[in-house]
Amino acid sequence: MTTTDASAVRDPDALRADMLRALHEQDGIKSEPVAAAFSAVPRHLFAPDAPPELAYDLHKTVPVKTDENGLSLSVMSAAHLQAVMLEQAEVRPGMNVLEVGSGGVNAAYLQELVGSTGNVTTVDIDSDVIERARKCLDDTGYTQVKTVLADGEGGAPEGAPYDRIIVTAEAWDIPPSWVDGLAEQGRIVVPLKVRGTTRSIAFDREGSDLVSRSYGLAHFVPMQGEGAAEERKVMLREGVALQTDDVRVPLEPQALNEALNMPRLERWSGAAYDLPDELELFLTLNLPSQARLHASENIVASGLVEASALMGVPALVSRDTIAYRTRRENADTDGFESGVIAHGPQAEALAEVYADLLRRWAQNYRRRGAATFRYRPGPAPTPLSKDAVLRRHGVVTVAWA
Repeated sequence: MTTTDASAVRDPDALRADMLRALHEQDGIKSEPVAAAFSAVPRHLFAPDAPPELAYDLHKTVPVKTDENGLSLSVMSAAHLQAVMLEQAEVRPGMNVLEVGSGGVNAAYLQELVGSTGNVTTVDIDSDVIERARKCLDDTGYTQVKTVLADGEGGAPEGAPYDRIIVTAEAWDIPPSWVDGLAEQGRIVVPLKVRGTTRSIAFDREGSDLVSRSYGLAHFVPMQGEGAAEERKVMLREGVALQTDDVRVPLEPQALNEALNMPRLERWSGAAYDLPDELELFLTLNLPSQARLHASENIVASGLVEASALMGVPALVSRDTIAYRTRRENADTDGFESGVIAHGPQAEALAEVYADLLRRWAQNYRRRGAATFRYRPGPAPTPLSKDAVLRRHGVVTVAWA
């Protein structure tokens, strides 16, 4: 976000007006109620130790608390992401809303949206975070918001049922307390992490299930406490790692490291590389034995692994073979073409499976919003289908259309 006048940079009101205009331009804000909330709340007062320019930046977070290693335990989320999630939630006056994961400013936005006849409860596991949120809310006049110190996994049952539950931490599952605490016509908006990739998903009730109405990119600090993620991570060698939350995926670090020493197989799909976030979601949920491959800059610079792995890339793995996505320029496929790099004794077979998925996506699902998520609470069916994602409290499935 940029401004041209030096005095405006120092003026929170001008910064807030610039933020509001930019949120409209970038489709973060689409409705008048969300626009009014962002216009009313003095965002910088919820980040008193940060420069106002940072508080009003569309895409940057503001650190709130870090651990002994400097990793973020709590942040004030970026304005654009908060706006998108509030638009997904469609909060209306008079509603009863629960926020899981507290920072203060989002609860203030919610209070603006529900108005004087609605109620907002915000819960957080960290006493420092909830005390900070309480002070900021009181200092800015949002005394009506209720703050609760508790593990978000348990929700806040004393205030249920909730018309909306908005989760502002990366969740690995949807616990029973959220489902049970949701009103019959309620909605949960949650950054759900599925097989290593996270999307902000707006779920509505459909019988005993939850079914998505929209989804979008999201990045949050992970849930703490009982709701923390269950994942396996193995180092193949320094600078190369595989990560998965699927217990059915074999991770044999020695054999897979030896595979990387074997000559690479390149297989080009003839399919367009486009909308990388949608393509990644499709691959993540359709590869039959999926893990995320991560590689450091040094490893990529050495030529061992492609740059697609710098931020993590969906990989198809067996016990001794690995295949993952890459791309190259190709004018015949609208600029770029998707391809596969594979290493190991089964490189041909895995590369063909992967390339077929690349072609299927390009031919059938190359657009935004092609996925519909379904969360089914309760025990997993037996046998578990290959495309189902098992969680502690239920099962996630995805349909493509």
